[in-house]
Amino acid sequence: MDRPLWQPDPERAAATQIMRLARDRGFDGPDAVRRLWEWSVTDRAAFWADLWDRFEVRARRRAHTVLENGDAMPGARWFLGAELNFAENLLRREGEEPAILFHGEDGRSAELSWSALRHKVAALAAAMKAEGIGVGDRVAAFMPNIPETVIGMLAASSLGAVWSSCSPEFGVSAVLDRFGQIEPVLLLAVDGYRYNGKAIDVRDKVAAIAEGLPGLRRTLVHRFLDPFADLAGIPGAVPFEDFLVNDPPPLAFTPVPFDHPLYILYSSGTTGKPKAIVHGAGGTLLQHMKEHRLHTDIRPGQKLFYFTTCGWMMWNWLVSALASEATIVLYDGSPFHPSPAVLWDMAERERLEYFGTGAKYIDAIKKAGLKPRETHDLSALRAVLSTGSPLLPESFDYVYADIKRDLHLASISGGTDIVSCFVLGNPAGPVWRGEIQMRGLGMAVEVFDEEGRPVRGRKGELVCTKPFPSMPVGFWNDPDGSRYRAAYFARFPGVWCHGDWAEITEHDGMVIYGRSDATLNPGGVRIGTAEIYRQVEQIPEVLEAVCVGQEWEGDQRVVLFVRLREGVQLDAELERTIRQRIRDNCSPRHVPAKILQIADIPRTMSGKISEIAVREVIHGRPVRNTEALANPEALDLYRDLEELRS
Repeated sequence: MDRPLWQPDPERAAATQIMRLARDRGFDGPDAVRRLWEWSVTDRAAFWADLWDRFEVRARRRAHTVLENGDAMPGARWFLGAELNFAENLLRREGEEPAILFHGEDGRSAELSWSALRHKVAALAAAMKAEGIGVGDRVAAFMPNIPETVIGMLAASSLGAVWSSCSPEFGVSAVLDRFGQIEPVLLLAVDGYRYNGKAIDVRDKVAAIAEGLPGLRRTLVHRFLDPFADLAGIPGAVPFEDFLVNDPPPLAFTPVPFDHPLYILYSSGTTGKPKAIVHGAGGTLLQHMKEHRLHTDIRPGQKLFYFTTCGWMMWNWLVSALASEATIVLYDGSPFHPSPAVLWDMAERERLEYFGTGAKYIDAIKKAGLKPRETHDLSALRAVLSTGSPLLPESFDYVYADIKRDLHLASISGGTDIVSCFVLGNPAGPVWRGEIQMRGLGMAVEVFDEEGRPVRGRKGELVCTKPFPSMPVGFWNDPDGSRYRAAYFARFPGVWCHGDWAEITEHDGMVIYGRSDATLNPGGVRIGTAEIYRQVEQIPEVLEAVCVGQEWEGDQRVVLFVRLREGVQLDAELERTIRQRIRDNCSPRHVPAKILQIADIPRTMSGKISEIAVREVIHGRPVRNTEALANPEALDLYRDLEELRS
């Protein structure tokens, strides 16, 4: 395609915050953003110091040194001497305008103004402080995506405590595998939640989790499902509202160093116990403000929604938009209940400017035939954001054809490891079909070949060659940093290797082809699974697929499992259709040796397909942590398949 799918008009492009920064730095014209990126990764200390001032970061003390050991990966240190508080920066606004809007699948809704949010945080922080909770203590949450979860995080961080969360669909073992590592002193939980029209009581789970955390002082339970729920079976349980201080003193903020732990997030854990990844307060704040303001162009008072759970880093990313004085919109429940249009109903009602979701959701509503531009007033909508897995080129087409024509579509990609993005949107630039627009400002992202050489127009490993502020502080219980170094720096010493199979395009954008550890390798040719999914999932009969490599006769063969529409069977004709589409649009190398129908596909708690788990099962190897999967029972479908023996 020689023309972009969308490009902002000159006035809109010129008014963006990213272009304002470019002009301030002396860059103008059609290549201004590219030149801005080059400057931002060459003079990183000046770039990040500029953002500190530009974003008016609230701090008790400024840094005496912006960057020390500036080329060390790991080992670089940012903003030495600075002291700040994360919550203070998110609660910088006051007044009666909405800070949080909440919607549940059962129709309930709530609104918290900036002043009301601040008061609730003060009430909880005062109660936490009375319990002796302070700097460095861990506060854990087993919570749905509701305002009380945001209040809990802000209260904890206001005291310098460390926040970690899981969503309530996690199993007890999965939660203890995570929280058991960090020994929280306080647990926030709910009595239950709703999903897909069902009320799901989790009090027994909460009791088992509390019993499994020996250092726990208190369990706060928000009666979200039933206002009269009996909490007697939960050790140390106190109703959330009863715990709050009724007439709290003014909210105070404990200053902490720039790299003081703020969040502990977890890897998916499908190949072992999840890694507990520690993120710092200052790096998280600066990185998220950069991504919201410069790469998304969010302004004060605008509304940002992201469909997420509290077990996915996009929750942390969403909440940080408060630092840009945006209104955050929370939704809890199924995105398809009570109808497939429920999120678009909310978008119309709230006049959302920014709508974020996973790529699989966009694929799903496309297959369901939804056309929101015909059924909903989306005149306020400025951008659709997509992450979680590669957004298929055909889904780019769908967004512009059936959601809105004049729209910034920002496919973004990063991860839990950096609680942010490596590649993401450019609101001043064109959107090309199937491409992520740009590398993040301040992020020295490249693609390396097998020998560690930068390549363009060819697939390779996504890497970052220079330090950045939102690199993890480290892993929990990794005192010498050996596990941290092994996770990201073993492949290319001194370079962050992220584990994505990617390509830099002629437009200086990026295409992600899937995880490099799940990359197929038949006959020594590396193939990204996303290339196959792109073709297969355009076939109407196919709902979704998972593709793995099977060790076979001294080589590897490609095996494709497909989940089909209800009532459809994989017959010879459909199999020929699948093979021909892959052959015509990819290559003969991409064509699977085996295509098998399957009833379900295993997913991680954040909704990502677990190719590695399927690969291990079909080889008869154990999946070391099935508790990390949302539907571990699906793995049983792949065991001992007769079709894989020939």
